[in-house]
Amino acid sequence: MQAKVDGDACTGCEMCTQTCPEVFEMDGDKSAVIGSSVPEDAEETCKQAAEECPVEAISVS
Repeated sequence: MQAKVDGDACTGCEMCTQTCPEVFEMDGDKSAVIGSSVPEDAEETCKQAAEECPVEAISVS
Protein backbone atom coordinates (compact mmCIF):
# COMPACT_ATOMS: atom_id res chain seq x y z
CA MET A 1 0.00 0.00 0.00
CA GLN A 2 1.16 3.52 -0.77
CA ALA A 3 -0.03 6.88 0.53
CA LYS A 4 0.34 10.26 -1.13
CA VAL A 5 -0.26 13.78 0.12
CA ASP A 6 -1.34 16.50 -2.30
CA GLY A 7 0.87 19.34 -1.12
CA ASP A 8 -1.25 21.92 -2.89
CA ALA A 9 -4.40 20.79 -1.07
CA CYS A 10 -2.84 20.12 2.35
CA THR A 11 -3.60 22.80 4.93
CA GLY A 12 -1.18 21.48 7.55
CA CYS A 13 -3.85 20.69 10.15
CA GLU A 14 -1.72 17.75 11.39
CA MET A 15 -4.71 15.43 11.77
CA CYS A 16 -2.97 12.71 9.73
CA THR A 17 0.22 12.92 11.78
CA GLN A 18 -1.82 12.47 14.95
CA THR A 19 -3.90 9.62 13.51
CA CYS A 20 -1.06 7.73 11.83
CA PRO A 21 2.40 8.96 12.88
CA GLU A 22 3.96 5.80 11.41
CA VAL A 23 3.16 7.09 7.91
CA PHE A 24 2.81 10.88 8.10
CA GLU A 25 5.10 13.64 9.36
CA MET A 26 5.15 17.39 9.01
CA ASP A 27 7.55 18.84 6.46
CA GLY A 28 7.45 22.53 7.24
CA ASP A 29 3.79 23.51 7.21
CA LYS A 30 2.59 20.55 5.09
CA SER A 31 2.18 16.84 5.71
CA ALA A 32 4.52 14.37 4.03
CA VAL A 33 4.65 10.59 3.74
CA ILE A 34 7.46 8.78 5.55
CA GLY A 35 9.11 6.14 3.37
CA SER A 36 7.97 4.61 0.10
CA SER A 37 5.24 2.29 1.36
CA VAL A 38 2.82 2.02 4.27
CA PRO A 39 3.87 -0.55 6.89
CA GLU A 40 1.37 -3.42 7.01
CA ASP A 41 0.52 -2.78 10.66
CA ALA A 42 -0.35 0.86 9.88
CA GLU A 43 -2.65 0.28 6.89
CA GLU A 44 -5.92 0.72 8.82
CA THR A 45 -4.86 3.94 10.55
CA CYS A 46 -3.49 5.24 7.24
CA LYS A 47 -6.87 4.65 5.60
CA GLN A 48 -8.52 6.36 8.57
CA ALA A 49 -6.25 9.39 8.17
CA ALA A 50 -7.16 9.61 4.47
CA GLU A 51 -10.87 9.40 5.24
CA GLU A 52 -10.67 12.01 7.99
CA CYS A 53 -8.55 14.54 6.08
CA PRO A 54 -10.74 17.67 6.00
CA VAL A 55 -9.49 18.73 2.55
CA GLU A 56 -9.13 15.22 1.04
CA ALA A 57 -5.42 15.76 0.42
CA ILE A 58 -4.46 12.12 1.12
CA SER A 59 -4.84 9.29 -1.36
CA VAL A 60 -4.16 5.63 -0.60
CA SER A 61 -3.62 2.88 -3.16
